[in-house]
Amino acid sequence: MRISTNTIYQSGINKIGSLQNDQAKLQQQISTGKRVSLPSDDPIASTQILKISHAQEVSASFTATRQTAQLKLNTLESSLTSVTNLLVSTQSTLIGAGNGSLSNQERVNIGTELNNSLQALIGLANTQDESGNFIYAGFNTSSAPFVANASGATYTGDSSQQLLQVDVQRQIAVNASGDSVFQASGYDVFTTLSSLVTLLNTPITNAATQTAFNTGLTSAIGNLQGSVDNVINVRAAIGSKLNEIDSLNTAGSDRDLQYSKSRSNLEDLDYASALSDLSKNQTIMEAAQKSFVETTKLSLFQYI
Repeated sequence: MRISTNTIYQSGINKIGSLQNDQAKLQQQISTGKRVSLPSDDPIASTQILKISHAQEVSASFTATRQTAQLKLNTLESSLTSVTNLLVSTQSTLIGAGNGSLSNQERVNIGTELNNSLQALIGLANTQDESGNFIYAGFNTSSAPFVANASGATYTGDSSQQLLQVDVQRQIAVNASGDSVFQASGYDVFTTLSSLVTLLNTPITNAATQTAFNTGLTSAIGNLQGSVDNVINVRAAIGSKLNEIDSLNTAGSDRDLQYSKSRSNLEDLDYASALSDLSKNQTIMEAAQKSFVETTKLSLFQYI
């Protein structure tokens, strides 16, 4: 079998070229720290990296949504804390209103204080978030949900829930409609306070009016307690949601850490191994170059 000189030359050049390509690839990997930069570097690993990258993007999206949910729920919780404090303060005022030694004017003064509390409560019920949205209006967030009237306040919002997808299989309502907070379970806190103001402004002139006052006050105190209990229940539900989001955040962080570790195992370079391969490849390439040079010196004329 005859092997032409051109074939010998081309074979040597091809071998050296292949070694140079390997050397360049190793140097690029060392400079970037990545074993896989292109799909051609490792098709199987590249496919797995793409899947992990997509999972990381989805997880990041849920993390951002949970942050939004936390902000909305914390705003709601802060507002409801103010509502609770106002109602508890009103309850304390009512205890004094039942004192039989009070004059009609003193009761009117208490009525004025309760009317101020009523207006303050309507203001709290029309609380807006940092974006100017009314937090108790359901979906109708651009308009104040409560409008004062002669008997307390009218709700103009809706009962819709604002749901956010905080995990793959979990949605959480991040709002509380005004009717579910202030006018639920048969207790309308605005009507209760308005009735109390009217009651305190009504003079006690005889036994009948005294009895009517006592009966009305007892009923109002019971209704107000029902409203307080309802607000506390809403707050408890919000606290439960915030705790759940904390748990989801912890699970999400653990999951993200695992994603990063898996991706690193597939993508990142083993520097010790790469440096060893670079040195070995350099030695082989130098030997190949010397061998090629020696081969090109051979000629039949040397043996004549």
